[in-house]
Amino acid sequence: MTGRLITCLFVLAAAVYLLLTTAPRLGLDLRGGTQVVLETKAEADDAATDRTLEVLRRRVDQLGVAEPMLARSGDNRIVIELPGLQDPQEAIEVIGKTAQLRFHSVTGVSGTDGQLGLGPVALTGEGVEDARAETSPQEGPGWFVSIDFTGDAARQWETLTGQAACSPMGDPKRRVAIVLDDKVISSPEVNAQARCQIGMIGDKIRITGQFGQAEAKDLALLINAGALPVPVEIIEQRTVGPTLGAAAIEDSARAAVIGLALTAAFLLVVYWFAGFVAVFALLCYALVSYAALLAIGATLTLPGLAGFVLAIGMAVDATVLVFERAREERDSPLPKAIEKGFKGALSAIVDSNVTTLLAAGLLFLLASGPVQGFGVTLTIGVLAAMFTTLVLTRLLMHYAVRSPKISGLTRDGRVRRWVNERSPGFLGKPRRWLTAAIAVVLIALAGLVFANPKLGIEFTGGRVLEYSTPADPEQVRQAVSDAGFPRAVVQASGTNTVSIRTEPLDQAATDRIRAAVAKAGGQAGQIRDEQIGPSLGAELRTKALIALGLAITAQLIYLAVRFDWRLGVATVVALAQDVLIILGIFAWLGRPMDGVFLAALLTVIGYSVNDSVVVFDRVREIRGKRPKQPFAETVGAAVLQTLPRTVNTGIGVLFVLGALLVLGDGSLADFASALLLGLVAGTVSTVATAGPVAIMLDKRYPGAARASTKAKPRARTGSGAVV
Repeated sequence: MTGRLITCLFVLAAAVYLLLTTAPRLGLDLRGGTQVVLETKAEADDAATDRTLEVLRRRVDQLGVAEPMLARSGDNRIVIELPGLQDPQEAIEVIGKTAQLRFHSVTGVSGTDGQLGLGPVALTGEGVEDARAETSPQEGPGWFVSIDFTGDAARQWETLTGQAACSPMGDPKRRVAIVLDDKVISSPEVNAQARCQIGMIGDKIRITGQFGQAEAKDLALLINAGALPVPVEIIEQRTVGPTLGAAAIEDSARAAVIGLALTAAFLLVVYWFAGFVAVFALLCYALVSYAALLAIGATLTLPGLAGFVLAIGMAVDATVLVFERAREERDSPLPKAIEKGFKGALSAIVDSNVTTLLAAGLLFLLASGPVQGFGVTLTIGVLAAMFTTLVLTRLLMHYAVRSPKISGLTRDGRVRRWVNERSPGFLGKPRRWLTAAIAVVLIALAGLVFANPKLGIEFTGGRVLEYSTPADPEQVRQAVSDAGFPRAVVQASGTNTVSIRTEPLDQAATDRIRAAVAKAGGQAGQIRDEQIGPSLGAELRTKALIALGLAITAQLIYLAVRFDWRLGVATVVALAQDVLIILGIFAWLGRPMDGVFLAALLTVIGYSVNDSVVVFDRVREIRGKRPKQPFAETVGAAVLQTLPRTVNTGIGVLFVLGALLVLGDGSLADFASALLLGLVAGTVSTVATAGPVAIMLDKRYPGAARASTKAKPRARTGSGAVV
């Protein structure tokens, strides 16, 4: 325990230090930022402008600016909004460069000005796989850029350097010119070891040129992001205000405080002193998670903070799982019961968190934009939750919980008493459950087909209206909402100017918005009226879908190895059902499916898998103890035994989501609605879909199931529980 104590003190001290010394980076919705308007040349077509937008998106992502907004405006303009930048001018210089990288042979040097004569292009930046800014103390001061080539480019590099190596050392023709935007940035000489017509063998080179650290990093960024298909010109730069008003931010903060307070009160009522320990541990979890976000420089947006608050509620799950396992061991002395609770819950905690980390890692590596940011936040939340539950909470329970009378762990709760009276055979007819589940899915699919799903402007694009008015943005925001546009994004855009971004509008709706602005400020001089494209472009959506598909596949493989393939298939089927149900309900209700909804949907996927893993972990345990029991009864018993954990976790999260739903603004209300639906759907689908699917597969493939069970013996502890 001494090692755990020292670890906890060190982590908490580091978190407090970061909290006191590091200022948070706030997003566009909370603080605003810098808006840059770029214009492509007149000859650029739609396809070239779209490709330019995606290259700019990669550049902005590599600048370390989380949650930027990029969208087409009109035919040949691109609007970029960058939150939390220390030096906007530096970013503008980087994102506006064409970055056409080429490698040339050198034909000679001009005698008058020393200018290099260049041969034809031998290699372009399209052959670069990766570029990094590096420094090496062994080779002296200064920075350089390391480049990794792809296969074909590596051979082209060997050919280029092989030709240069035919000239003697010191001859200008032995050099290779590296040109960026028609400017020679480096012209290194091929080293003496390179042989004529063989060249420098390998797929790695260095660009040297007396770079400073910032210059080397900018060059590596440009090479990685790629060249702009067409030149662009910066035509406008301005500071923009937050997209959310002060009232919305205050309401959301109030909802978070109320939701967490109710969750804490619930834990105290249900688990007494152990609940007090859990509340303290959750506060530490919040501290550690927030400090980790500060440490990596994450940009904090309101949906991100809402997800962060929700993650605190979901961190209750692992703690509740431990407490319920300890209650099952209440016949043992309290210290042993607590220790058995941690050991009994360890398998489910690890399995559920590993499946989540697999998804988060793939989202981070393969996706981009807000989906990639979601992967980072999710990873931090999972790691912090595991540390809090398995290290800090265990330490606190060991030292603080001593009295059985007030521990809250030596008695059955109401749900457990109800469970003890139920028969585990209620899943004996799985076809009935699956028939009901299929009916619900068909209704949801009908909504997607007939109700015309309403996509947000992040996916479809919309309209930007800009007016000169002396009115405060908060007044304009309220007036526009009252006019029938509650989800319009209103922000200050320069002095006495407001920008309104909304879904596609007809002229009558535009007139209503202008009248609302005039009513709020006495005048509304129109400055701009342009169509904008989606901020979540086609490439980003494709990457997100690929990452999500691979994440689900990785989870299926992990569950097949950890449990058996039937349970993995059942989990994925239940997950797909949950996603379809949420999409269908939002379609029937006419609620917008925007970027906030996307974050909620990704969170629901994590919930669904987590709930199924907890139940199937108990299935594995029961089957190890009673291998001859009918599988339908085994699944039913697992559902009943984990029901107290499901109910208590669900109520804790319900408090947080309910507060966000009632007190949050429009987008956060949609966020909370999606998660509430996901919470209910995930819980029901584990029973009505995942369990019956596993039972049906067991009937069809009984030999595989029994072989899987025998291949994975589990160690036993005190009372015979398999852990």
